[in-house]
Amino acid sequence: MSLPKPMHRRKLLSLLDVYAHEHPEEVEETQRFINFVEQYERCFHNDFWAGHVTGSAWVVDPDRTRVLLTHHRKLGKWLQLGGHSDGDPDIVAVATREAEEESGLSVECLSPEIFDLDIHEIPARKNDPAHFHFDVRFAFVARTDGFKVSSESNQLAWVPMTDLRQFTEEESILRMQRKWLGLTASTRL
Repeated sequence: MSLPKPMHRRKLLSLLDVYAHEHPEEVEETQRFINFVEQYERCFHNDFWAGHVTGSAWVVDPDRTRVLLTHHRKLGKWLQLGGHSDGDPDIVAVATREAEEESGLSVECLSPEIFDLDIHEIPARKNDPAHFHFDVRFAFVARTDGFKVSSESNQLAWVPMTDLRQFTEEESILRMQRKWLGLTASTRL
């Protein structure tokens, strides 16, 4: 018998259940994510130092052959767009907002289902202690390809899927590349 899902976390927990079923190879990380969300009522607040849920966007160009990466100002590396929930439990809305704010693009979510999950440690910085980001990632397509660099980025770049390793060795990004290439090979998103 399963316990009732906490009200403001119910939608995310349902999405995580679907993801767990569709990605059994990621069972340990997915279960860790589920346990975190179930255990902590304040999981969406970026001042909760046990960790917090973030929303990210794998944004592809209209031709769906390139991904938009940001050279993150604080972390100093190439990453997907995304950021803090700021208390908002609607993680699809968070990912959409972050993608549009950080790129100046209008984007469309390709699926209401989670594209990827990642849990990673953020190093201590200024007054913030080291903590974990429980990152929920969705796939988006940009309606145009002309972007605008925000204050959170040093630079943005449309990167051909085949050239991704020239920008990053981050395993979570390379995992999203593999997922994207697998999706586009099997179906046309």
